[in-house]
Amino acid sequence: MGASTKTSRFAVGLTALSFLFILVAFVSPYWLQHDGLNKAPKFLHLGLWEVCFSKFQDINRWYDVRFTGCMWVFEEEYYIIHDFLLPGFFVATQFFFTICLTLLLISLFLTALFLVSSKDDDRYIMLLLTNGAVQVLGATCGLIAVITFGARGDGRDWMPNWEHNNMGWAFALAVLGTMMLFPAGILFLVEARKIKYKRLNEIGTREASAYSMDDRKVHASGSGHTDI
Repeated sequence: MGASTKTSRFAVGLTALSFLFILVAFVSPYWLQHDGLNKAPKFLHLGLWEVCFSKFQDINRWYDVRFTGCMWVFEEEYYIIHDFLLPGFFVATQFFFTICLTLLLISLFLTALFLVSSKDDDRYIMLLLTNGAVQVLGATCGLIAVITFGARGDGRDWMPNWEHNNMGWAFALAVLGTMMLFPAGILFLVEARKIKYKRLNEIGTREASAYSMDDRKVHASGSGHTDI
């Protein structure tokens, strides 16, 4: 039952670490952050769902409102700067990383089933294949998210003082979690392949053994008839 091989143990371990990193990255407001060198930064730090400003004012709009503090990116107070705050690439990052986490949660459930399932269960191989496929798909969505944000997040056409903005530690965790999810899914697929071939070999061995026994019986029967 469960992770009885090195392959499966590595797969479960990578799944757990990936979930930890991706969950922390998902909820942390440090995907992009100020480097601390500007004495009067208007932008402090940002995550997928929260942004922190300090007396920020959108110079492209005729508004006198200055934003200070940390708030949810969809906060009603931010509606006048939604087109600035939520550009297409950032919405795409939110979408694909959310899909990644959702698939990872499904994978955790499948992994738990795997840990309590017997290798003799007819659905054991299908469970491994499904879990591996879900993880690879989730990792692909996560990869799209981090590549999209990494390419545009610290650009000069988004947050103010772009030259002082760097990718934060939460973004690094998102990258690490995504990169761990790929081998985790592949290892589950490899484990499924190993179990499948093992079962086929066992079936072949039993059939060969049965054929050999039948053949011996035929020869024994033939020998007895000749003696008579």
